[in-house]
Amino acid sequence: MEFGLCHNYNIGYDVLSWWNDMSSDPFESYKLYNALKLHFESGYDAIKYNFKSNVTPKSFFKRKDKYFFAKLAKKYNGNLKDYYISNFKAGLSYVGDMMDEDGERNYMDHKRIQESIHRVFSIDINRLDEEDIEFDNIFKSVDGQHPLIIKLWLQEEISLETVVILNAIIGFIPREAKHISDTIIWPDTQRKIEKYTPFVNFNRSKCIAMLQKQFTKAQ
Repeated sequence: MEFGLCHNYNIGYDVLSWWNDMSSDPFESYKLYNALKLHFESGYDAIKYNFKSNVTPKSFFKRKDKYFFAKLAKKYNGNLKDYYISNFKAGLSYVGDMMDEDGERNYMDHKRIQESIHRVFSIDINRLDEEDIEFDNIFKSVDGQHPLIIKLWLQEEISLETVVILNAIIGFIPREAKHISDTIIWPDTQRKIEKYTPFVNFNRSKCIAMLQKQFTKAQ
């Protein structure tokens, strides 16, 4: 962004000096945050709209928390999208809550899973296999309850990434959602799975092969 645009909003010398001290663009950091916040919390699709939303430099510079965006832009330059995603995935919404150790821990956990996605998937499906029930029943809602796979995720026994991958392969969420009677936890749970899905990169053929090997080995 050129500073001439900033002068149009009469931002002032102090703010421009602060802007110049940053190695990355704080406004771009805010735009990315806003797009991802809308993506995870509303019907807005950040992928479809290429992370664009109705924010302006003028509105940004009125925010009392603008320094947070500058600090994150500088620290996570090149990885900022993953940083924000990791924290929205973890349930944090306000940027100020992403600034402490929890924010960093969420990012490191997210990065670890992304870098070893197929290993995590292998461990998780082995955990599912330990339940010793029919494969199809792992994904079924019985008597209006959450499917077993959702229960294990909410209990933090398997990862959200594995839930996303299995839903991408099997499509159990749209099928079983109509049978789940819970109207408190489930709507947010379903939205998180569906909203996070575009950000999970995996080899579909490899995961299908791993599933077949895991659940047919005893037959």
